[in-house]
Amino acid sequence: MLRLIAGMMLLLSLALTHYVDQNWIWFSVFIAANLIQSAFSNWCPMITLLKKLGVKE
Repeated sequence: MLRLIAGMMLLLSLALTHYVDQNWIWFSVFIAANLIQSAFSNWCPMITLLKKLGVKE
């Protein structure tokens, strides 16, 4: 589920960057930075949120 959400958010960010405003690229940067930090820390805020919403791993 996490990979699906990250991929969809990245595509949305890139579409917004292309069609709306170039500053939306910073949303893509945020997504990438969060994925990188989760690789090193083994913690992701989205996983915490999904668990609270009752989504099973």
